[in-house]
Amino acid sequence: MAYGGTAVNPQFIRDWAQACAGGLAVSRGEINDLNVFPIPDSDTGSNMANTMAGAVAALDDIDADADLQTVTRTLADAAVGSARGNSGIILAQLFVGLADAADLAVAESDLGFNRLCTNGLRLASLSARRAVADPKEGTVLTLLTVAAEAASQNVGRAPADLVRAVAESSAEALDLTTDQLPELAKAGVVDAGARGFLVLADALVSVVTGVANKRRAYRGSLSGPGGFGPDDCSAEGDTAFEVMYLIEGADGAQIGGLRDRLSDLGDSVVIVGDSSTGSEQFSVHVHTDEPGAAVEAGIALGAIRDIRISCFMLDAYNAAPGANEPPPRFKRAVVALVKGDGAEELFTEAGASVVRADDGVHAETLGEAILATDSAHVVVMGNGMMSSQDLVTVGAHARSTQRSVVFLPTMSMVQCLSALAVHDPGAEPDVDAFAMAEAAAATRWGSLVRSTSKIMTLAGTSDVGDTLGLIGSDVLVIAKEQAQAATALLDLMLSTGGEMVTVLAGSDLDADARAAIGAHVRAHYQGIELELHDAGQTSHLLQVGVE
Repeated sequence: MAYGGTAVNPQFIRDWAQACAGGLAVSRGEINDLNVFPIPDSDTGSNMANTMAGAVAALDDIDADADLQTVTRTLADAAVGSARGNSGIILAQLFVGLADAADLAVAESDLGFNRLCTNGLRLASLSARRAVADPKEGTVLTLLTVAAEAASQNVGRAPADLVRAVAESSAEALDLTTDQLPELAKAGVVDAGARGFLVLADALVSVVTGVANKRRAYRGSLSGPGGFGPDDCSAEGDTAFEVMYLIEGADGAQIGGLRDRLSDLGDSVVIVGDSSTGSEQFSVHVHTDEPGAAVEAGIALGAIRDIRISCFMLDAYNAAPGANEPPPRFKRAVVALVKGDGAEELFTEAGASVVRADDGVHAETLGEAILATDSAHVVVMGNGMMSSQDLVTVGAHARSTQRSVVFLPTMSMVQCLSALAVHDPGAEPDVDAFAMAEAAAATRWGSLVRSTSKIMTLAGTSDVGDTLGLIGSDVLVIAKEQAQAATALLDLMLSTGGEMVTVLAGSDLDADARAAIGAHVRAHYQGIELELHDAGQTSHLLQVGVE
């Protein structure tokens, strides 16, 4: 443990760096989803995680007993050298600030934790703002300023109190970022880079106190880049390219001129530098429509390396789910969840790809079945066998740029059969899905089940072993015999008319009930068509649909 007046152990810095890398790796997806500023390219989490991983990896190359200055400067140099994206470059400034603060602490013979932390945050905040050509409030720059102020205000307290104040002040400032930038307000999200900084602040709390902060999940924007392809990567309109490179051997006095030149060529200009033994390097970042000119501007100042040029639209297109999949072989498919051997055969003959759900079904299993159809448009009917939340999860993973997935709200297999009866593979996808949904919704459905306990229902009180007749989820029939319950249920369902009755018999429906159903329809509902299928499900004695 490092205390305010006790010299900071270099191992503490290593532990914190490892905690930062681990935290950013875990939060990578969440931060990516928040990324709408300055470019909605969904890579801030990845850039920060990769930058941090590169910085931590460099620690393996120095002695285990290296002093504080060596450890902090190694982190700073490696962070600058491995910086990815705008967010990665600004992240590197945090460690540059820490290294500069360590140098100051050694020079003044004051290696106390509180002073190192406070000076490191203050220097990082100042240098990060200087590094950005057009600093904006509502970004990670804001959180760096807030964190530095919180540390300064708590410098006289215990280290645990100081780091908790830094983290909580940063969390409060993060929530405010939504209203500080129009892009964030429009998407209803917090700033992605600022969220990444909170991960680092929480890692500091965890290492100092041994207790990890629990944060709410920060929701990302549901709207992402779309509606474009590789041919849209042009140099017209908004900046299309991100350019990054490292300059070695440049005169620091010339960096201001480079910043001005890059600002003329584009925006989101960030240049940070750090000194290591015998050399100086600068990490350069810019969004521009003229990537060649941006690189040439750096060549004029010194040796450049690690040049990275990416097209925002092409990167987003390639990163979209399914972008790298081969085109689907088929145009249309229907996937249905069913129970029972007979139901599997019946629905397969009707043209559906069947997923058995007799003992429940995992979202991953349904997702694999959707992919296995190898179709561009897939209609899925859960038939009441999977929760809405699980279906949403399936849809999120199964949809792609080459595959649309539509879920019809069927609550029974008889509704699903009605939908399949009007399925037209030759129709437009939306027209077909609408017709199927309309047919399913128009099918009144009921079922018979055994009562497993004594319960109060709309039809009275049932005893164990009674047969219950349900319309939808409401119990409206109670009878001792299956045949009696089946005919009473049919009378209720046909009281408002109908042209066709479909019955899916379960494995436990007795012969008397089967015979009674046919005889009752023939005797009392002449002209109404009856179809009875042995579905074999065990969840219901029968399901009945009326169209």
